[in-house]
Amino acid sequence: MGWYLAKMLLLVPLLGLMIWGSLKLTQRVQQKLTGANAGRVQRARLVETTFLGPGLKLAVVEFRGREILLGCTRNGLTRLADVPTSEEHGQ
Repeated sequence: MGWYLAKMLLLVPLLGLMIWGSLKLTQRVQQKLTGANAGRVQRARLVETTFLGPGLKLAVVEFRGREILLGCTRNGLTRLADVPTSEEHGQ
């Protein structure tokens, strides 16, 4: 029984330290990844999403001066419409 308690007193803090270290490492990697993209020009922009039901959404994406209506399901994306942006219409 004493040997079991000694192992627990050693391994539980070690496990906590490993969890804390992995969280810190994940934060650093995420900061590096997002920092690398900070200087880039964003070409695609999510304008709006609408939830239709379980696993079903509509999304409007602006890309190269056009608004694209996408149907989003669990199986993939389908382009439903493609129109110039509202700014080009004068609306």
